[in-house]
Amino acid sequence: MKLKLFLAISIIFISCKNEKQALPSDDTSAISVKQVDYKVLDSKYIDVDELWKPFEKYWGDFTEEDYNRLKPLIIEQDIPTLQIRISKRKLSYEELTLFYLYRIKKFDRLNERSLNSVIALNPNVVEEAKQKDIDLKNKMKKHPIFGMPILLKDNINAAGMPTTAGAIALANNNTEDAFIVKQLKSNGALILGKTNLSEWAYFFCGQCPSGYSAIGGQTLNPYGRKIMDTGGSSAGSGVASAANFAVATVGSETAGSILSPASQNSVVGFKPSVGFLSRTGIVPISSTLDTPGPITKNVVDNAILLDAMKGYDKEDALSFNTDDFFLFNADFTTNKLERVGVFKSLLEDSLYVNAIELIKQNGATIIEIEEVDVALNGFLTLLNIDMRNDLPSYLKNQADATLGLESVQDVINFNKKDSVLTMPYGQSLFYGIVNDATSDDDFKQIKDSLHIKGKHFFDVHFDAHNLDVILSINNYHAAEAAVAIYPAITVPMGYDTDGKPEGLTFFSKKSEKLLLEYAYGYEQVSKQRIVPESYN
Repeated sequence: MKLKLFLAISIIFISCKNEKQALPSDDTSAISVKQVDYKVLDSKYIDVDELWKPFEKYWGDFTEEDYNRLKPLIIEQDIPTLQIRISKRKLSYEELTLFYLYRIKKFDRLNERSLNSVIALNPNVVEEAKQKDIDLKNKMKKHPIFGMPILLKDNINAAGMPTTAGAIALANNNTEDAFIVKQLKSNGALILGKTNLSEWAYFFCGQCPSGYSAIGGQTLNPYGRKIMDTGGSSAGSGVASAANFAVATVGSETAGSILSPASQNSVVGFKPSVGFLSRTGIVPISSTLDTPGPITKNVVDNAILLDAMKGYDKEDALSFNTDDFFLFNADFTTNKLERVGVFKSLLEDSLYVNAIELIKQNGATIIEIEEVDVALNGFLTLLNIDMRNDLPSYLKNQADATLGLESVQDVINFNKKDSVLTMPYGQSLFYGIVNDATSDDDFKQIKDSLHIKGKHFFDVHFDAHNLDVILSINNYHAAEAAVAIYPAITVPMGYDTDGKPEGLTFFSKKSEKLLLEYAYGYEQVSKQRIVPESYN
């Protein structure tokens, strides 16, 4: 059976196994070492001089020499290591922040290695970092995320920067902090800026490449610039993490939008159960399936960032108490994988086979399983109706009141005013939202049916074989996990003969904590991540 690599939610609509869908294919197996001819590459909206204007005063004191001196102390280092070096005065939070700003300026836009992964920067972040250094001296540090510069996907509200979802219609969407941003700040994190994304979280244009937005331009993969897909929709977050543009990044997923860019860019991406993290203040697609999640260079940082964002949110109907989730740290004992399900249909992939063999050598029992045929009919309808209802709620309650937008139709009308700038690839999926005639009763039946099918896809094997996890590749089975409401994590698995990254993806119906432990165990024995050559 041919496998589809679903890089983002907009590709998974009608059925994950539908080979003949008219929507854009996310099968990247046919990608050759040939450059993609993008309609739009660099942003036509961002003024790069204005982007860097708030930081000009710092460059006299932070030079290339400083950058090179700090580079071995920072690049690829995990949060616990950075905190130790800061506590020993080998590094400061201010220097850490300036290092990342300098590196973004050096690599991200308008040069031969530009990746277009960062869409906005926090103009106050250096002064905030200086304050963290003062707080450290006063012993105010509590959480490991303290003082760590974090980039947010630009569908997550953050004060001081507009939240655009990549769309020019939201260019002036100045908001308060999203719930998870408040949690990050309360734990001492520094918000460095925002990352580019597939516009409207890849539920907009239908035929556009992943990683494109009208605000941010085309995000590019550091392992194969203009050659390899970035994955979507959290493309900027995956790329920025891979290229060491921040300590860590935050993405969001509906069905594959964290797992895909994390896999495509050789980083760790975690999609928690819906409700583990708040969605308040995040531009929505589906209140049924949406969740934010961490994208990091390693599993320890992933757990630290997840812990720093957690907390019960009374404004989110699906939020639940996560007090029993405790921080993953150096003293944590890794839970060993014992019974592991692997898909027979994926055993032609040599990287997958190698990963399985490594896990087997470390004591796990491997059970080969067949994919259950659960056609996810109605997936597109679920997204259509949810977004038609959820976007107006966001615009009314969590967006800038001056936008003058109340609905998906309002955004469609806005884009028609300058289609070349706002929608060079069209807006076919938005038309699908407003034209969907599904009744309320049919919608409920679709949601219930999808949830039952998603759970069955995994549970038939979890229950029959008493499995700890089921292993997949990249985000091949992200849609089934999405409707099952099961968590998933992907960890770098290696690189194919063309140097294209792949991720080993763990699915479980057990807790987030256990899933992180299992992923950590594999990461520690495999050590597959390699820094992209042109950005090391």
